Amino acid sequence: MPRLYLIRHAEPAATWGEADPDPGLTDLGMAQAADAAMKLAALKPARILSSPYRRCVETAAALQMEMGLFPQIEPAFGEVPTPAGIADRRAWLGATFPAIAGAGTARTCWTGLGQDLQAWRARMLAALRTIDRDAAIFTHFIALNAIASAAQDRDETIVFRPAHASITTLDVDGDDLRVAALGAETPAVQVT
Repeated sequence: MPRLYLIRHAEPAATWGEADPDPGLTDLGMAQAADAAMKLAALKPARILSSPYRRCVETAAALQMEMGLFPQIEPAFGEVPTPAGIADRRAWLGATFPAIAGAGTARTCWTGLGQDLQAWRARMLAALRTIDRDAAIFTHFIALNAIASAAQDRDETIVFRPAHASITTLDVDGDDLRVAALGAETPAVQVT
């Protein structure tokens, strides 16, 4: 049974709505990535997969340096897609996923979202189920929640608040996904 280590990217140099739509990491982010890489190297994943976004690729690069494994870019683990016609992604994220910023007890459910978002989640879950060896997967806040909620058989879109460079552990047994451990959380989340 493969064990998957799901890592939220380290601290990015910009957040959504700022000038750079695909930022790299800050100096703190580089340090977070190096710390996560040391922890992950001890777990000996056989593969590294990464979202194509620069903040994930740079976070994964620290593990590449530590282990000598080259990350495979996997679009299925990319950022949640913004629907066509949405000009302000940040506002859309806050409205669609109100719990990301700790907006009270407001919870959105996957079954209440559009087919495009449900299809994105289904593609990501299908990609996880094809992994046949232990792997480190570098991804994003909403993606981690999409995975964790499915693995916990919950419909809420936000089930935890993964900190930058936190490591969530998931076991895959055929079609069955199980959270072995959620990664460290942050109380105040800035979606990036």
